Amino acid sequence: MTSTSRSTRRRDIVLLAIAVVVAAVLVGALVLGTTGGDEQSEAAPDAGSSSASGPPVMGPLGDLAHREPDDPMALGDVDAPVVMIAFSDFRCPFCAQFSRDTEPQLIDRYVDTGTLRIEWRDLPIFGQQSFDAARAGRAAAAQGKFWEFTRAVYADAPETGHADLTLESLQSYAQQAGVPDMARFTADATGTAFDAAITADSTEAQSLGIPATPAFSVNGDPVLGAQPFSEFVDLIDAAAGA
Repeated sequence: MTSTSRSTRRRDIVLLAIAVVVAAVLVGALVLGTTGGDEQSEAAPDAGSSSASGPPVMGPLGDLAHREPDDPMALGDVDAPVVMIAFSDFRCPFCAQFSRDTEPQLIDRYVDTGTLRIEWRDLPIFGQQSFDAARAGRAAAAQGKFWEFTRAVYADAPETGHADLTLESLQSYAQQAGVPDMARFTADATGTAFDAAITADSTEAQSLGIPATPAFSVNGDPVLGAQPFSEFVDLIDAAAGA
């Protein structure tokens, strides 16, 4: 095993350990947020449901949704009762797993029926290539091809380890995604116009104590890792008052 492989393995182990601790903290916050309120359960609406007296009840992470009508990095109705925030890294194999296996099911069952909105947040944690890929994702988004680009990248991702996302490979994925103006894409992907927005997403994740990807918030309820589809079904149904 090379020194680089050993370093990568150590880093992944550390990230996994941190993720486990944060998951425990988030679960604890969720439990504390749902206990102690039984006395008011008859008067309070279901989590995520609307009422005449106020907005949907949110989980311990609060309402993180932007709900921008023309957001090219969001899927679903701007007024959907449930919003899932997805903190992702283009080099993350578990983000790729979620994109390939779980996201299509969520779109079919919830996004297309108006129940769920998915909003992407950049959390590039695996070095400069991750940040470069985040720039490229936003460059594709600027031409209306963000989700096509995302799926092209993740469809080609390795099962383990981190994808080698060079500029040439990012350009290839943009072409696969149907990005119409490749000269503009390259200029945007190699420029700094999107850096502040990417950094803002990362800062938000850090403020929430999120150390790893993928990480999600479903109407404020935390989910860490590429969990099974059934885990998201339970949370979304509860948030929608189903």
